[in-house]
Amino acid sequence: MTVAPITQPRPGPVLEMRAERIVAALQTFRDAFPGVRPYYATKCNTHAGVLRTLREAGCDFEVASTQEVEILAGIGVPGPEVIFSNPVRAREQTARAAAAGVDRFSVDSVEELHRLSVEAPGARVYARLATFGQDSVVPSEGKFGVDVTGAVRLLLEARERGLVPYGITFHMGSQSLAPSALRRPLQDVAHAMDRLRRAGVRLEMVDIGGGFPAAYDEPVPPLADFGRAAAAEIAALPYPVEVFAEPGRCLVAEAGTFRCRVIGVAERPSGWWAHTDLGVFHGLMEVLESGGELRYPIHDTRGTRLRRCYHLTGPTCDSQDTFARDVLLSADLHEGDELLIGSAGAYTSVYASRFNGFAPPRVVLI
Repeated sequence: MTVAPITQPRPGPVLEMRAERIVAALQTFRDAFPGVRPYYATKCNTHAGVLRTLREAGCDFEVASTQEVEILAGIGVPGPEVIFSNPVRAREQTARAAAAGVDRFSVDSVEELHRLSVEAPGARVYARLATFGQDSVVPSEGKFGVDVTGAVRLLLEARERGLVPYGITFHMGSQSLAPSALRRPLQDVAHAMDRLRRAGVRLEMVDIGGGFPAAYDEPVPPLADFGRAAAAEIAALPYPVEVFAEPGRCLVAEAGTFRCRVIGVAERPSGWWAHTDLGVFHGLMEVLESGGELRYPIHDTRGTRLRRCYHLTGPTCDSQDTFARDVLLSADLHEGDELLIGSAGAYTSVYASRFNGFAPPRVVLI
């Protein structure tokens, strides 16, 4: 009898994405925002299995680059079904997107509007309003956006340049914890719509952006609270429009779990340290972006009742490569044990690099 050799699992961290949790999260979003059309923020997690799962569940897509347009085309999403919400693009990005059939673009400057009229003549334009995102865990606002007057001017000029004044968008800040963060931007949208109507322009769409939270190591407000805050202001808009949203994190974060390996344990004057084959530069960059405020739920598979606090750090030589502090894990944790890092499906694998030569994690869909 021939015995097949035992195959060892491939080394390195793995991000496991669970399809049923993605579909359930999409349904939760739809229930919380009735009448709002979700466009998944593709940049959040670009794994083909994740995108196909969302596509099959009837979700649309928002992109920030032509590379994402091409990724989506690979799973059968045509350009006309995509919205391009990055308001500043290299000229060749706009031209390539338009050639792929994309005809809805966000803008927040006259310069971008001028380029768009040349590279995508006749395109539908939606202006990006500025917000401040003070209540978001991962600050993301301040880089883009204009005030109400600026948005009105842009959309009126779009008409003059042969473009279609299509809508208005904003973003309340990533991992927002305040449903009220939707109210002021939507009130600004109402003012802009009213002024545009008096100038002979009637918009078709309002995009309430993304930033909706996922649960990490601490509870977050339910999406229904955000939905109610949005619904009250949407009902007060001057006239009916189609309403879009760009959920990302809240659809895929909780569907993902990193499995990584302990490669060394050490006691130092600063405490006990566990070194793993996964680090900040290989998927956990948001820990740095949030100043440590974003804390992932972390467990070990050893499961010993006696616990000890560990600082968790990645495999590189960089001292910033520490993704959690004072985490209670098994007191006898040692090399070869496995850690499970939950809520890891968003803004992780897409940030991964080969810094110090370490391979980024594999992504598998379950």
